Amino acid sequence: MARTRIEPALLGLVRPGFEPELAAEFGHRAAAAGHWGHAMTERGSGLVRFVSPEAAALDAALPFDGLIFARQKLLGLARLEGLDPGDRISPLLEALDTVREAVVAAPGGAHFGELVVEHSDSDAGRALAGLARGFGNALRPALRKAGWLAASDDARKPRLHVLLHSGTALDLASSRPGDRSPWPGGIPRLRQPPHAPSRSAAKLDEAIHTLLTAEERTQLLREGMRAADLGAAPGGWTWVLVRAGLRVSAVDNGPLKEPVLGHPQVEHLRADGFRWQPARPLDWMVCDMVEQPRRVAGRMAQWFREGWCRNAVFNLKLPMKKRWEETRYCLDLFRAEAGELKALRARQLYHDREEITVFARR
Repeated sequence: MARTRIEPALLGLVRPGFEPELAAEFGHRAAAAGHWGHAMTERGSGLVRFVSPEAAALDAALPFDGLIFARQKLLGLARLEGLDPGDRISPLLEALDTVREAVVAAPGGAHFGELVVEHSDSDAGRALAGLARGFGNALRPALRKAGWLAASDDARKPRLHVLLHSGTALDLASSRPGDRSPWPGGIPRLRQPPHAPSRSAAKLDEAIHTLLTAEERTQLLREGMRAADLGAAPGGWTWVLVRAGLRVSAVDNGPLKEPVLGHPQVEHLRADGFRWQPARPLDWMVCDMVEQPRRVAGRMAQWFREGWCRNAVFNLKLPMKKRWEETRYCLDLFRAEAGELKALRARQLYHDREEITVFARR
């Protein structure tokens, strides 16, 4: 028999193995916002559950864009376990009726504008991809008939999330417009930039689509702008900038690969990225050098403090232990030494590994 548990919680999807970092981040940010709760997780699960009686207020107090290790942030409504694979829909609709008062009413009829059936990025979660697609196709018409879901997708309304844990267990959750990842599971569906010299190009491409707003992408990445790529070889990040129309100084003692090798928009400078500086201010600086994160954060701050660039995307390679503490230290260091900033955002991207990616704007 299906069991429904009403347990107010903030749910975060995360890169498997980084559950402790998101749990620590939730705890730190919740305390700073004046809320309390406790994190529940299992290493490798790709999910952190931050249980709090103030979950709804906490959801509003912790904007998704301000989180670093969360791929997706959801407000948990109910947990369903012991589901009958022959009928998962009936108990789900009953659970929604049970939590009706907790669901923020949306103007104009149905509560939810979209349905997303998703799963974590763990081995067990990925095995549920086929079930997620099939269940979503069956659930949508039932939700519309019951008046929960709009007749057509409406991004202006809250989104209903069904987070599958197995064929018999799931979480019902919601997310607010403008405060969530647009992609199921928080994983962007982006193609590898064609002809890129290395797979690292996908990382910068994701950073541009994830850390910059649509307005910023249009305003800050224009043809003819000038950029520096520190530690450029073999040229993956340089290639992303070139395709956006920028002229790039690729700084690295190592060799570049085609198609950036000999490209008319690329000047290859054989120099140390920690020593080289531009002769005049640049629109952009990007950096993916493998070095201690504190050293990178300090060097990036110098670029802003000296006025050598207006915008930057850079990576911080994290240690194996105390990664949340190191993340906080490096970002605080950068913020303190960089001077006045218009924007500072950081995220562990899907294409990141033991690192986070940072966007900064003067």
